[in-house]
Amino acid sequence: MLLLNASGCLDALTAPEVARQLDGFVTKTITPLPREGNAPPRIAETAHGMLNAIGLANPGRELFLRETLPRLRELGPPLWVSVGGFCAQDYADTCAALDGVEAIELNLSCPNVDEAADSAAEIVAACRAVTPLPLYAKLSAAHPDVGEVARAVAAAGADGLSLINTLRGVALDPRTLRPVLARGTGGLSGPGLKPIALATVHACYAATQLPIVGMGGVMTGIDALELIACGARHVALGTVLFADPDAPGRLREELRRAVEELGVAQPDDVHAFAHSSEKTLEIGSIVVS
Repeated sequence: MLLLNASGCLDALTAPEVARQLDGFVTKTITPLPREGNAPPRIAETAHGMLNAIGLANPGRELFLRETLPRLRELGPPLWVSVGGFCAQDYADTCAALDGVEAIELNLSCPNVDEAADSAAEIVAACRAVTPLPLYAKLSAAHPDVGEVARAVAAAGADGLSLINTLRGVALDPRTLRPVLARGTGGLSGPGLKPIALATVHACYAATQLPIVGMGGVMTGIDALELIACGARHVALGTVLFADPDAPGRLREELRRAVEELGVAQPDDVHAFAHSSEKTLEIGSIVVS
């Protein structure tokens, strides 16, 4: 199991000590041209997480390749580059320009931009044609049949999946009953997202058996273990990093204790356990099957 960050939830250049606690660092989504993102306010707290409407703010591909990527390489952790765009060619051009990174995460599901991208499978196929690097398709749980989307991107050449991106929500100011965010809507992350993330990982693993980076509401080691049991091979931390920069180390220790209590050697030993009716685990004197 690898422990990563969710794209956009950690600036490795300003918090290198946090990035070095991870098994790999995932960059903020890079688009062909620079983007300022949405107008502020762009973040709102909710009772069970937070909303963000950053809008893919980033320096653009040219500056990222020339200045940011070399600095990130100096930090040490393997790099996953998150790639975005507004048509298949946007994604493919950026993928073609990348080398010497661990993997590429294709952001196919940002809820905070208005431009309509091409279909997920078309984008993956265009990127597969121009790069040998591992491609992870980041999907949204908002699709009514996300398993079908997972099968489509797998057939188009995806090597893995990242699940899930945020889901669109609204927060109102109780004093004005108007949206807090300037854009109106934003992407929900945090604890409230976890049951949806578990269901999506479960469905997409059943549909494809592709390697999955599970994310969405991971606050504790048990949260991470549940994603692994649903089919995730790796786990990414998002909102928790804003409040607890020491979360990677804490979650590793919580995972260690959790698998010890289950009587298994490592988290990978419970991979996809939720899909099997034949496996059993002994938790103390209780047998779970």
